[in-house]
Amino acid sequence: MQKRPLADATRLDITMQRLCYQLIENHGDFSKTALIGLQPRGVFVARRLKAHLERILEGRKIRLGELDVTFYRDDFRRREILAPSATNMDFVIEGLKVVLVDDVLYTGRTIRSGLDALIDFGRPEKVELLTLIDRRYSRHLPIEPDYIGISVDTITEEKVKVQWKETDGEDGIWLVLVSEQ
Repeated sequence: MQKRPLADATRLDITMQRLCYQLIENHGDFSKTALIGLQPRGVFVARRLKAHLERILEGRKIRLGELDVTFYRDDFRRREILAPSATNMDFVIEGLKVVLVDDVLYTGRTIRSGLDALIDFGRPEKVELLTLIDRRYSRHLPIEPDYIGISVDTITEEKVKVQWKETDGEDGIWLVLVSEQ
C-alpha cells in the first residue's frame, strides 16, 4: 500500500496543543463554550482537545459532547450505512459558544449534517468549526474551518487516514492512495 506520512505522534501532539492555545485565545476559560465531536472520528480529536485544555487550564472542566449525524446526512440512503454511533450531550447548548470538531474536512457534507443535528439540541450563541485536517479544494458546500490543524492539498484518488492510539494502536496521519487501500 502506498502511503505518505503527514504527521507522526509527536507532530500530532504539537498540532493538538497549538489548536488548544488558539481556542483559549478566543474562548478564555471555556465557561461559556462547549466542544462537540462529530461521530465517529471527530470525537477522538475532541477528547484529546478536552484533555489538553483541562491540563492547560489547570483542571477546569470542559464541556464535551459527542454528536452522531448519520440520519442527518443527505446521502445516508444512498450509501452503505454503518451502525449509528451514540449521541452524548449531557448539557444544554442554548446560549453557549459551540466548537464543532471533526478529524478531516473534505466536502463539507458531514459538517452540514452536524449543523442540522446540533439545532435539535438548542440554539447556540455561536458555532465554530475545528478540523484536524483540512483537505482543501474539494468542497461541495461553502464551509470553511475556523481552526485548522494541518492543511493538505489532495487529489480525488487520495484519502487522509488519521490513526489514534485508542483504536488503531498508534497516533499518526497518513495520505493514502485510494486505489491501493
